[in-house]
Amino acid sequence: MDDMDNRLIAALRHDARASLSDLAADLGVTRTTVRGRIEKLQARGDILGFSVVLREDALQDPVRGLMMIGIEGRGTERIIRQLQGMSAVRHIHSTNGRWDVIVEIGTGTLESFDRVLFDIRRLDGVVASETSLLLSTRKSS
Repeated sequence: MDDMDNRLIAALRHDARASLSDLAADLGVTRTTVRGRIEKLQARGDILGFSVVLREDALQDPVRGLMMIGIEGRGTERIIRQLQGMSAVRHIHSTNGRWDVIVEIGTGTLESFDRVLFDIRRLDGVVASETSLLLSTRKSS
């Protein structure tokens, strides 16, 4: 990807419904160039698709947070399977460094968020954790 592709993707992230004409004007190129670039990015698999984010999607989890988890020994796969079965767990990320797994959690209340943290900490093999509440989202892809 070159600078133009990166600028086009940034514009689409800002407004995926922008017309080819508006994108072309913003980027200082022709509509044909924008259309060709989008088609090329889709064909290469750089752009997988476009989506709609509804207000109710953002309001669904008023309490959200990230929980970093340290796991003892070789229990990571087992713990990931257990986490996948928890309805409040939105995403599970493997990582390197101090923490083995980072989990994104979403609930309706602080009390239910606290229960999820308690349940995760009780999983056999979880030896340490650190949690941060997400206060606001400044950018979402």
